[in-house]
Amino acid sequence: MTVGAETIRPMRNIEFKAELRDLDAARTQCKLIGADCVAVTRQVDTYFKLTDGRLKRREAEGEPVEWIYYHRADESRPKLSNYTILSDDQARLRWGTHSLREWLVVAKTREIWILENIRVHLDEVDDLGVFIEFEAIVSREHNVQECHELIADLRTRFGPVINEPISLSYSDLMEQLININSLS
Repeated sequence: MTVGAETIRPMRNIEFKAELRDLDAARTQCKLIGADCVAVTRQVDTYFKLTDGRLKRREAEGEPVEWIYYHRADESRPKLSNYTILSDDQARLRWGTHSLREWLVVAKTREIWILENIRVHLDEVDDLGVFIEFEAIVSREHNVQECHELIADLRTRFGPVINEPISLSYSDLMEQLININSLS
């Protein structure tokens, strides 16, 4: 992606998300596999509707605003995600300040655990529940196939604490909740 004169390199990961049965047991499992908890943060993601791809603005206390532009399939199995992270200035240069319309907001408390090229997110999402997300970063050292294998291994190791796989983003789940509540 080119923003102004700057080329921003897209990144890729293999990701998997599921409902979480037991947050404390997931923390214990993270420790058992040797993952390090590197942050516990409150994140507010504002989603925007685009004709191509997905876009969210992430705000977290003490961190610069970042915009995440991504493409991925809505599948409950591990899937490839292509994403680009932009600064606030880069995003405003790319999309302007008035052309974007906010769609909805998702707030969560996220624990970020790291194990080599894998991020394990333990998310308590307001109004939606508790989830676990595995993201294996694709790189020269870790190809797509290896990342799929790493995610498969994590799914096995975390099996007792994982509930139903989730195919949708938190924004899609929040939209479903809003629609259900509007019918009540």
